[in-house]
Amino acid sequence: MLFTTEEYAARLAAVRLRMAEQGLSALLVTDPANIYYLTGYNAWSFYTPQLVFVPAEGDMILFSRQMDASGAFRTSWLAPESIVGYPESYVHRPHIHPFDWVAFALRERHLIAPAAKGCVGLEMDSHFFAPKAYRALVNAIPEWTLVDSFELVNWVRSIKSPAEIQLMHKAAVITNSAMAAAEEAIRPGARKCDIAAAITEAQIRGTEEFGGDYTAIVPLLPTGESADTPHLTWSEDRLEEGEPVVVELAGAYQRYHVPLNRTFSLGEPSAELSRLADATGEGLNAMLDVIRADVPVREVAAVWNRTIFEYGYEKDSRLGYSIGVGFPPDWGERTISIRSEEESILAENMTFHLICGMWMDNYGYGLSESIRVTATGVETFTTYKRGLLPINS
Repeated sequence: MLFTTEEYAARLAAVRLRMAEQGLSALLVTDPANIYYLTGYNAWSFYTPQLVFVPAEGDMILFSRQMDASGAFRTSWLAPESIVGYPESYVHRPHIHPFDWVAFALRERHLIAPAAKGCVGLEMDSHFFAPKAYRALVNAIPEWTLVDSFELVNWVRSIKSPAEIQLMHKAAVITNSAMAAAEEAIRPGARKCDIAAAITEAQIRGTEEFGGDYTAIVPLLPTGESADTPHLTWSEDRLEEGEPVVVELAGAYQRYHVPLNRTFSLGEPSAELSRLADATGEGLNAMLDVIRADVPVREVAAVWNRTIFEYGYEKDSRLGYSIGVGFPPDWGERTISIRSEEESILAENMTFHLICGMWMDNYGYGLSESIRVTATGVETFTTYKRGLLPINS
């Protein structure tokens, strides 16, 4: 197992404590990151319906497609009798759904009635919980009162254990290598697809001591005037002299992610881009200076807002988000966001991607750090140089 039996038991206990506080007698977990967090199960099987049934008492049960369930024991710590596969005949059928079969399997195991004593939580905002899946459960188990769990497991994940922090440190080594590969590949005339290929090779190759995982998000490469738009990927177009290149990527190890964003300049940057880079850098430093355990998240956002306002800038989008385990299509945990409206309080061993993307008209600048909150301050996972980074052609 990747983690000790005691750590997995502590995770389940923390989930059940939150379940009790929310009045849940059972929880259905469909987010692959949460399934991994609770059971260790790790495979590219989330494109078909799967879930973990978490009762208030007793063993969890992992339900997945039969061909996946037969090998799930190779990554999961669950006992074989707690891994159940539904028949292939239920996959991608128009009038039946795998959760029809799962509901009957739960009924055969006499698990429906005990869960009916309270509400049953669903991950209503999971990327992999479709309306058809919800309808199947509603129709097949009328005894249950199904309610939103409000990212219950995600919130348990927000504070990392020492073992998780160590995995993120390894991911950070890969992050640095991948960004160095990007910098090496960025040259006037280089195809964007070749830069993405260099990044991806570094992400997967890792180091001589440990290899890397596939990442939850592909390399992002807004360039030139399109740097005013985030989340663009790549094309076969070639880079031109004078263009800025914004690179956002992550290193991943054992599904734990450490993202990083940097901006490179092919030639002399414009005065407006240089000024934006200065403001963004000061804003990031101001946030790093204030972050520590017991600080309200909104204070971190306030420091940023005051800093960039002195330059005449404003930023509407959030400034960061909680990170850790990640599966496609996102490496964020969908819990705490760094913004003025956030009510959360920072705690030791929370981990965040502080993303200071500034998207203006026809130009933009990206800068980020992945960090761990400590009792007295902040630890940055990566060591990559900051600022508007020149590329010498």
